[in-house]
Amino acid sequence: MLKKFKIVNDLVNRTFRNKKICLMLLVIVLISLSGYSKKVEADDKGLNELKGYPIASDVFTTHQKTVIPDVTRWAFNKIFPYEVSKYKKYGYGTWHYGPGIQTIKRLDLMPSSYTGATAKNTAGLLNFFTVTDIHITDEETPAQAIAAGYKGQNSSAYSPVIMYSTQVLDAAVQTINAIHKKTPFDFGIFLGDAINNMQYNELRWYIDVLDGKEINPDSGVKDDPVPGPYNDYQDKFKAAGLDKTIPWYQTLGNHDQLHMGVGPLDDYLRKVYVGEEILNVGDIFNDPLGMDSRGTYMGSIDGRTRYGDVIGVGPVKDFKTPPRVLAADPNRCPLTRNEWMSEFLKTASKPVGHGFTEANIDKGFACYSFEPKSNIPIKVIVLDDNQMEPDFDIHEQGSLDEERFNWLVSELDEGQTEGKLMIISSHIPIYLIGVKGHSPVTKERLISKLNTYPNLMMWLSGHYHQNTVTAYKSPDASRPELGFWLVETSSLRDFPQQFRTFDIVRNSDNTVSIFTTNVDTAVKNGSLAAISRSYSIATQQLVKNNLNYLPSGSYNAELVKQLSPDMQDKLRKYGTPVSSKF
Repeated sequence: MLKKFKIVNDLVNRTFRNKKICLMLLVIVLISLSGYSKKVEADDKGLNELKGYPIASDVFTTHQKTVIPDVTRWAFNKIFPYEVSKYKKYGYGTWHYGPGIQTIKRLDLMPSSYTGATAKNTAGLLNFFTVTDIHITDEETPAQAIAAGYKGQNSSAYSPVIMYSTQVLDAAVQTINAIHKKTPFDFGIFLGDAINNMQYNELRWYIDVLDGKEINPDSGVKDDPVPGPYNDYQDKFKAAGLDKTIPWYQTLGNHDQLHMGVGPLDDYLRKVYVGEEILNVGDIFNDPLGMDSRGTYMGSIDGRTRYGDVIGVGPVKDFKTPPRVLAADPNRCPLTRNEWMSEFLKTASKPVGHGFTEANIDKGFACYSFEPKSNIPIKVIVLDDNQMEPDFDIHEQGSLDEERFNWLVSELDEGQTEGKLMIISSHIPIYLIGVKGHSPVTKERLISKLNTYPNLMMWLSGHYHQNTVTAYKSPDASRPELGFWLVETSSLRDFPQQFRTFDIVRNSDNTVSIFTTNVDTAVKNGSLAAISRSYSIATQQLVKNNLNYLPSGSYNAELVKQLSPDMQDKLRKYGTPVSSKF
């Protein structure tokens, strides 16, 4: 009996010990699996985190070197702009670096006896940048005007760069950030045409690139022309975002609030934007029916194709059924100017609204002013000079009604009284105000008024997609301080795809110098932004837009401005000491 009990007791003890061992092994396995699980989760997270597109390490301005298109070997075009796959075969779109562009000292506003030979740059007042005409584009929208440009008629209506607009803006932002680390900017201002076709998705892409968010530049159904990530224009990516220490401000452009920048919406257009059927219009320039005329399908881009093949374009009679895009997308809905402004309150960067306030939105009034530095007496006046009439007559000219003109005069009066130097920022340059008669305030009346403010330094604008500097001299030779400068910045969409920097300094002879310099985006070889540069050059070679300052399209200048005696006395105590710029 005792023997039996011992045997049973041994079995129980062994079983208990085995259970303990099993339990210990189970705990070890669970701990191991837990660690493995965490590793898998971490690995999965790493795989799911979007990457960005780095720029080239060599960041420079056009003062150091320039982008020069290669000369094509063809006397006449061998292909159309839409034949993108043939660009390489025929030698379109290649380029090389050329020497830097010198900074030209402009004394147009100064007395004829002034040479400035002994003047030295003594104090920095303000440093900022301008970017304009980015035209963030949903290339798959059915509401485009490709038929008006795909064979070279008008590069604004079609250029293959439309596929890469978000990637180009991201590269420009990174270039700005790199310059900012060496020479900090006080602010940046975007001069309008942020987007191409007044669409909600385009505006969110624009703002989200500047905010450094994840960007999915695809619309409708998901397309992947080149299998895999980060290798085609439809792929998601993580934008770098503008340096959070740089405040940025926004100006309204014609493409931001009008269909393709040229006309107001109607019920038919609203339906086209969010539908599948491609836009059908007739001869809108000559037909009395305007946008109500029909006859030509205006085309779109097949987002499944590597080169962005043009689809659905041509006379209605050539189609058995109306051509369609791959899928409708409610995010293509067009925005009113109030809705457009309200999106700038929904950002992660500063300042809130980027110039626009709830009051602006309530009134639909896209004008405001700000002072970039509290310790420097300089005021920036942002003016909406876009045409707003409801008629269709191609709204690409400048226009000012009495309300906006009176507001501008009030802002200028205030700045002059308070002893502040002033800068006006608009989308459309002065010389296009009312050129076709659709402006209650004429260009002549505007310029005459501007020439009464000695503290007005310059007017900034975009719109024409080229770099230009124009002097508006004082009408009174004895008061040269009444003159001001117009400085236009080229488009980030089209060649030369540049932005501008501005450095305002006080001189030893109590004049002010405005140093303005073009900057090429520091694209990395083989990147999507580099492809866009190549396409912008090819488009220029094929369409031959009448650009200034070719072959680089760049213009750098020192713009000298006379100050009134009162401002000379006041400015002596302002600014950060600097040595001569060049």
